[in-house]
Amino acid sequence: MRLEYFDMIDTVDVFDVKAGHVETTARVPEKSTVFEGHFPGYPVMPGVLLLETMNHTSGYLMLGMHNFGRLPFFAGAKRVKIRRFVLPGMVMKITADLIHEGSGFCMTQNEIRVDGEMIAEAELTMMVMDFPSPELPELVRERARQHGVALGLST
Repeated sequence: MRLEYFDMIDTVDVFDVKAGHVETTARVPEKSTVFEGHFPGYPVMPGVLLLETMNHTSGYLMLGMHNFGRLPFFAGAKRVKIRRFVLPGMVMKITADLIHEGSGFCMTQNEIRVDGEMIAEAELTMMVMDFPSPELPELVRERARQHGVALGLST
């Protein structure tokens, strides 16, 4: 996890496009400039970054559903609940499950757990559209490979 670059996950552990399910892992860094202000003396992962971490996991599901040919963009969140603090060094397990897809939008149900305990959950909406620049598709595919997605081998 590289917070400053919005590289929110470390690995894609389960990539089951047919089942509409993705699982990822993210280890919160021990040190980050984010924690200098949130909060001095008591570093806590900002809730909005927990939401973004769920968004990235859902994004992989959307990318896979569209064979990495279209790009998902965050469009909304409902029923967001943050139950516990996430501290530096914690390892988060994130899941995304497809609820609905249609008319260029997708909805997913998402959870974050640490040591099996529910930390956060949300229902996310994403808009899926063509890549806005010609260099972006390969950059997204390369990031997916770095996170462990075997492109062309998803089920």
